[in-house]
Amino acid sequence: MEKENKNYLKYPCLLVHGMGFRDNKVVNYWGRIPRVLEKCGCRIYYGNQDSNASIEDNGGHLKNRIEQIVKETGCEKINVIAHSKGGLDMRYAISSLGAGRYVASLTTISTPHHGSKTVDLLLKMPDILVRIAAKCTDIWVRILGDKTPDTYRIFQSFTTKNAEKFNENNPDDENVYYQSYAFVMKHPTSDIFYWFTNLVVSMVEGENDGFLTPEAVKWGEFQGIQRGNTRRGISHSDEVDLRRFRLTKKQGQGISDITDFYKDVVGKLKERGL
Repeated sequence: MEKENKNYLKYPCLLVHGMGFRDNKVVNYWGRIPRVLEKCGCRIYYGNQDSNASIEDNGGHLKNRIEQIVKETGCEKINVIAHSKGGLDMRYAISSLGAGRYVASLTTISTPHHGSKTVDLLLKMPDILVRIAAKCTDIWVRILGDKTPDTYRIFQSFTTKNAEKFNENNPDDENVYYQSYAFVMKHPTSDIFYWFTNLVVSMVEGENDGFLTPEAVKWGEFQGIQRGNTRRGISHSDEVDLRRFRLTKKQGQGISDITDFYKDVVGKLKERGL
């Protein structure tokens, strides 16, 4: 029998990753975050879905994954923390596939709930070029382990028009607590991996994390824009601790270590009795 820990959340936490990466024991998508949350008393599980499968395919996988966790642990429900596209996968599982009865809360981190105006513009490129880029990506993620990648379909799901349709077809489950968080880089040079995308999205839509603006990611109870406490800001990959170290040693207003943000998220869920 598992030893009871008074610091445990009432329900376990399921971490659901975004695009371009799979849950891996060697190179964890979430960096130091799971270990820090476990020290806080959280029971951590992973979605283990494909990186670039469609929302519908990944939603089906996540529904089965949740049912597996509930059966194995005997817990009634789980708390879900999802990053980027993972939030859409999870919303589909909850609203369209009935997984909501097992979900106490869904916290989304920079999830494109309202699509992207930048994607709207990019998809005006010749369709053949978009399909070639998508097919090349599919080949790569199959090598990484994806079984049913469909990057072209994912691109289409990120348009503002299709996002609106998705939202209409996947209304919130009244028994699930939904909350969302946004992050922003302070300038294009904040993160070498996102300098170009940040610049493009800034020109089209405004401040962003290298991919998405705060307006695009608001859902449920919006908890505001999270900012770093230096001039660097926080990028899309910083949000899941890609670099595995503190953003800065400086203290002060704003986030200096992304793991502190997740501890705060879990603390607030605990205050809600979840």
